[in-house]
Amino acid sequence: MTQNKDYHKQGEYAHYFVEKPAPLLEWLLDNVKGESKSKIKATLKGRGIKVNGKTITRFDYELKPGMKVAVSKTKRNNTFKSKYVKIVYEDQWLVIVEKNIGILSMAAGHSTLNVKTVLDDYFNQSKQHCQAHVVHRLDRDTSGLMIYAKDKRTALSLEEDWHHTVYDRRYVALVSGEMEEDDGTIENWLKDNRNYVTYSSPVDNGGKYAITHFHVLGRTTRHTLVEYKLETGRKNQIRVHSADMGHPVCGDIKYGNGDDPCHRLCLHAYVLCFVHPVTHERMEFETPIPTSFRKIMKDGK
Repeated sequence: MTQNKDYHKQGEYAHYFVEKPAPLLEWLLDNVKGESKSKIKATLKGRGIKVNGKTITRFDYELKPGMKVAVSKTKRNNTFKSKYVKIVYEDQWLVIVEKNIGILSMAAGHSTLNVKTVLDDYFNQSKQHCQAHVVHRLDRDTSGLMIYAKDKRTALSLEEDWHHTVYDRRYVALVSGEMEEDDGTIENWLKDNRNYVTYSSPVDNGGKYAITHFHVLGRTTRHTLVEYKLETGRKNQIRVHSADMGHPVCGDIKYGNGDDPCHRLCLHAYVLCFVHPVTHERMEFETPIPTSFRKIMKDGK
């Protein structure tokens, strides 16, 4: 194994060449010397590992001979702790977080528990002269990846060109029943009624046109694990479209059928890829499918 040091603009990296195939974490533990197991895991979670120049956070990512692995020597920021929010990536312009269920994206009404406030407190404590700016939202009971800008200029850049900037945005959902089709697309018009419940129409009802692509990841006789890819980002789009197909998202008290095996809304934003509005780098993030979803599939319940 050959190794050389290089300097990356986000910190110093040690570079390695892969000689034998192996899952990423297993390979790191075998080949990165002088670092503890916990430090290596923290570096992987903190987006400090690149494979062939692409940032990878999946511990089971399969390495092949000839690939190049770069390991960051930059210390992670340990000043941020929250049971509702995990920082996945941060630079001077923006922050990527993984939101837990039970917390709003931003303040609404009398609710004080929201991601923006959590981040603003963190910025204040870490003496960063900035505030979190919301550029897109997730429902309170949807978990997953979100972008927050640190200044208005970056926020406006993301908002104004959102559909070109974000080139891959995928969700994973546990839905009720056994879905027959492996892949497909559902498209119609979505509009809110007077009670703020979103409903769909096959013809233009004055609402917004919505397109959702789906791909089945796994099935049991009672549930299906589905990947949803948004072509449009409308309010409650996945939840309404899933219900339209006769397979509502599990735990959905608004559009569901009472099937609630995980005691939560089983919808998670797990892939988020976009072009950085300032550096113009391709930023790619992926989080694991929630353990509770996988357990239902494994148990066949």
